[in-house]
Amino acid sequence: MSRKYPEHPLLGVGAIIFDGDKVLLVERAGEPLKGWWSIPGGLVETGETIEQALRREAREETGLELEQITRFDLFERIMRDGDGRAEYHYVLVDYVCKAGSGQLLAGDDVSRVEWAACSNLRSYKVTPGTIEAVERAYEIHVRRTGA
Repeated sequence: MSRKYPEHPLLGVGAIIFDGDKVLLVERAGEPLKGWWSIPGGLVETGETIEQALRREAREETGLELEQITRFDLFERIMRDGDGRAEYHYVLVDYVCKAGSGQLLAGDDVSRVEWAACSNLRSYKVTPGTIEAVERAYEIHVRRTGA
């Protein structure tokens, strides 16, 4: 199925990974939103669970394994073309996570990875809705960990 002008919305996952007061951002290497910063994630493949997809995407994009995975939010992204048609349509399940083992490096579908201070997110060219999601998730993270 094509990502562009799909027949049905596509299911994806996102990993909001915290380390103290920082969150892991990835710079998208491909369309849509090439050059924008976002959280690691991608599409669920046929036959894998949502959590398996989350772990795979995080590993492929960042080199890191995930720990302490907690489902956080459901997010819908519809990007319309000039005629108002849904050029891209994703339903994304976001999780709050902690990084485990592995070595941080930009991998599949990303050009850079970076730990960003949550208080500094507005200085990045961040995909729509990401800052708000990270800020809400950070409040929960602070209450849970005291970070």
